[in-house]
Amino acid sequence: MAKRDYYEILEVTKSADEKEIKKAYRKVAIKFHPDKNPDDKAAEDKFKEAAEAYEVLSNPDKKARYDRFGHAGVDGQGGFGGGGRGGMTMDDIFSNFSDIFGDSGGPFESFFGGGRSTGRQRGQKGSNLRIKVSLTLEEIAEGVTKKIKVKKLGKCGTCAGSGAKDSTSVQTCNTCGGSGYVRQVKSTFLGQMQTTTVCPGCNGSGQQITSKCTTCKGEGRNLIDETIEIPIPAGVEEGMQLSMRGKGNAGKAGGSNGDLLIMIEEKKHKYFSRDGQNIMYDLFLNFADSALGISVEVPTLGKPVKITIPAGTPAGKIFRLRSKGLPSAQGYGGKGDQLINVNIWTPKKLSPEETELLEKMREMQGFKPLEGGDQKGFFARMKEFFE
Repeated sequence: MAKRDYYEILEVTKSADEKEIKKAYRKVAIKFHPDKNPDDKAAEDKFKEAAEAYEVLSNPDKKARYDRFGHAGVDGQGGFGGGGRGGMTMDDIFSNFSDIFGDSGGPFESFFGGGRSTGRQRGQKGSNLRIKVSLTLEEIAEGVTKKIKVKKLGKCGTCAGSGAKDSTSVQTCNTCGGSGYVRQVKSTFLGQMQTTTVCPGCNGSGQQITSKCTTCKGEGRNLIDETIEIPIPAGVEEGMQLSMRGKGNAGKAGGSNGDLLIMIEEKKHKYFSRDGQNIMYDLFLNFADSALGISVEVPTLGKPVKITIPAGTPAGKIFRLRSKGLPSAQGYGGKGDQLINVNIWTPKKLSPEETELLEKMREMQGFKPLEGGDQKGFFARMKEFFE
């Protein structure tokens, strides 16, 4: 099923500011909150959908990419997720948006009067990794999988990420009794309200380490080299950022992994420049070929093709090879075109014989430009082309 538009999900316009987006998300999240809709799978899906939309639209960088590229700008394809539901759990939502749901990671306290346990969250989430991937236009046209070696914090092999020396070096947390949460009673203008917060003694794990792992010193992670396969969808553009959930640094003491953020760079091409989905190619002809006409072979992102240059072709004439450009990063519609711009090659140095021939041609009637003739100027040709 195709994803819905994020603005439609939160019922806001593209011009909505951060405050309006947050207010709209709160409204939708309250409506479909699990505590208000117990055992309702459809409501849970809409709750996650709203969280995904808010994760993108509340982030200025992600919002800008979404406005420009749509879902492809923040999700990518083939395993990418810039905030997608594919890897988002209820724990992710409550922990990432604690400013809305409250420090407990539970529901809206002012509406539901207390916290909800979302399961134990051990350790601290790892930080994101950022890398740049340089691609040729040929790779962008087809899509490509890149194998990239990254240096990152990975799970400690000695303690399997627990941070403990061994299985006997872990005990039940004395503060929360192993639940991972502590309850507090707060006085509000509505009266006393009970809330649930993550235990400060064990960070929600329910356990405390009595003896730390000697390899990682209790961190649960070490610096490692890892080769990661990164599937790049076709049609990406310079500056687009993709992400792979869970491929960043490992969390501290068994916490969840951060994400891998991939910034796209385009390598300079030998022949082509790019304009959106179209690619541009400059074809240089000598005056005789443009005047008499000629059949020439031009490169494309695939195999070279032959095109016919009619007699009397002026400089600035643009020929179009349809569907020889790039696909859309969003996967909509067909490919762009290859635009071939004709340039007349003017030699800078001539032999005496060449100079003599050109001097004779200069005086011939057929080589004199005519005022108001049938050849159009550059701006007129460009206007005609785009119309």
